[in-house]
Amino acid sequence: MDMLTTLFLGQPLWMWLGFFGLIVVLLAFDLGVLHRDQHEIGVRESLLLSGFYIALGLAFGGFVWLTVGAQAGLEYVTGFVVEKSLAMDNIFVIAMIFSFFAVPRQYQHRVLFWGIIGVIVLRALMIGFGAALVAQFAWVLYLFAAFLVVTGIKLLLVGDHAPDLGRNPVLRLVRRHLPVTDTLHGDRFFVTRRDAASGRVQRAMTPLFLALMMIEIADVIFAVDSVPAIFAITTDPYIVYTSNIFAILGLRALYFALAAVIHRFAYLKQALAVLLIFIGGKVFVADLFGLGKIPAEWSLGITFVILGAGIAYSLWRTRGRPGEAGRDGASVPES
Repeated sequence: MDMLTTLFLGQPLWMWLGFFGLIVVLLAFDLGVLHRDQHEIGVRESLLLSGFYIALGLAFGGFVWLTVGAQAGLEYVTGFVVEKSLAMDNIFVIAMIFSFFAVPRQYQHRVLFWGIIGVIVLRALMIGFGAALVAQFAWVLYLFAAFLVVTGIKLLLVGDHAPDLGRNPVLRLVRRHLPVTDTLHGDRFFVTRRDAASGRVQRAMTPLFLALMMIEIADVIFAVDSVPAIFAITTDPYIVYTSNIFAILGLRALYFALAAVIHRFAYLKQALAVLLIFIGGKVFVADLFGLGKIPAEWSLGITFVILGAGIAYSLWRTRGRPGEAGRDGASVPES
């Protein structure tokens, strides 16, 4: 019993075990019950599943509030909202990846599910490393904050450009040096085939696995923004990690509903740029005015105002604008 109450990364071990246990149950329920058979996920199923994950994520915030305190609860909700908002960009990239590899909609959930497993591991490594840096060198938090401000200003002034997947160096390297099939083989990531040149039997990657690989790489790139953003809100690794994972779980579920209408959020990038500047800037403003830390309720309120304004303006400016359909039903937003 004493072992369960031992502090691990700032919180009792039982809280970490409980969180990971919940995630394992959710993933098992998702794969073993909801999606035991491969099928195309419709908008209704996507919205219901996403609503469930959002409700569960907010309920977990209530648990944090009760067990750790009101300040921690507000910081969790702020981190949850910020992460979910920043990850909206990920939906556009995921739609592009699925379109590029011509992945049918009935196989897309399989890719996203295994992508979540990779996210859980990679985010744990990145957040653990970030937490160790902040604990050892307090000034690293100011580097994170400055990085957020510079990134936000760059997004406002320069904008963001869609990546050219065909010229991606990692993808070109894999295709040049490793066996890859030219076509999909159902829902399989790997197949066994006979090499035409050598006659030997070999294991080869399918385009479905390449799609998974590219989605994982995209998530690492997005995490470079999102992880410092939440560290600028709180340095508690438990709140940083749990808010990250719950936000991403719900977003992957929402992908199937939002992929077709993501073009309606055309100006969300500008709102996210302002949000990054605010999150990074408040670290310096708090020190400048001797506040110690901007109150969590202020941060949460301002976050909602920035995002709400960006979404409302996007919906108003894009009313009546049709999206551009990609292959196999994937929708690609207009630039």
